[in-house]
Amino acid sequence: MQNVIEYANIITNREREPRKQHTKGAIAMRTLCICNLKGGVAKTTTAINLAYSLATAHKKRVLLVDNDKQGSVSNFFGVHSYEQPSVADLLLGTKGAAEVIRHTQYNNLDVIPANMNLLRAEQAVLTDTETPQQTRLKKALAEIDADYDYCIIDNAPDAGMGTLNALVAGDDVIIPVKIDQMTFDGVDVMLDVIGQVKANFNERITFQGCVITSFRGNDVNRQGAELLEGNAKYKLLQSRVYWTAKVDEASFGKIPVMEYSPRSWAARGYKKLATEYMTMIGAVSESDTKKGRN
Repeated sequence: MQNVIEYANIITNREREPRKQHTKGAIAMRTLCICNLKGGVAKTTTAINLAYSLATAHKKRVLLVDNDKQGSVSNFFGVHSYEQPSVADLLLGTKGAAEVIRHTQYNNLDVIPANMNLLRAEQAVLTDTETPQQTRLKKALAEIDADYDYCIIDNAPDAGMGTLNALVAGDDVIIPVKIDQMTFDGVDVMLDVIGQVKANFNERITFQGCVITSFRGNDVNRQGAELLEGNAKYKLLQSRVYWTAKVDEASFGKIPVMEYSPRSWAARGYKKLATEYMTMIGAVSESDTKKGRN
């Protein structure tokens, strides 16, 4: 990531913009990046269920961006395709955001899909020294920020040009973590990446905290949670997503776990996470708070 940032800095001036506002004073679309350089931590599951909760329980207009060439979000919502435009087209500048957005079966929830074309797009962006590299997604999303309340970006487990573009476009970052021996290494590197982006390209990007996923009530998980909680830099969130087979079942059925098994501990965790996030950014109302309680 250091090399990507240094290279991008060579060909563009640093952009430092205040929080966007619409002409009538309303705050523009809030963009949340779900990131971790470590795979297998439920990034996509977290992005899907957080988006679903905001769209259905809180009645917010949500855009979910699949920023991973594997296209897991796209497959989940049945919009994966090589015949239709994707997030790769936004990085290449060949399509506008409105042309790429696909509707889902859920009210208030739309998706920008991804596929393996994203890999080639990232490579093309890296070799293009004529156009600023790290602001392409930001500029594309700016075209439709009046149409949504929230944009959630599900990122690949890497520090490539796609992830850099997401962080430059974002307002907030939440890092899902699964307790194991490599938990802290992955989070520490991700925090360093966020710090570099904040210093170089996007001073408003804010690390909101880590959320534990696939939590099991054993000694290892409890000790890991205590270590995260004991270090202020990790900003461990109160919400906790417990492991349950219902998550795997919902994934196979391509149904958000909050719809598939709303009473499961995982569904309750994601419901609480949505409300906790809205509270942190000052967007929660009294009715929203009640909805987020278990």
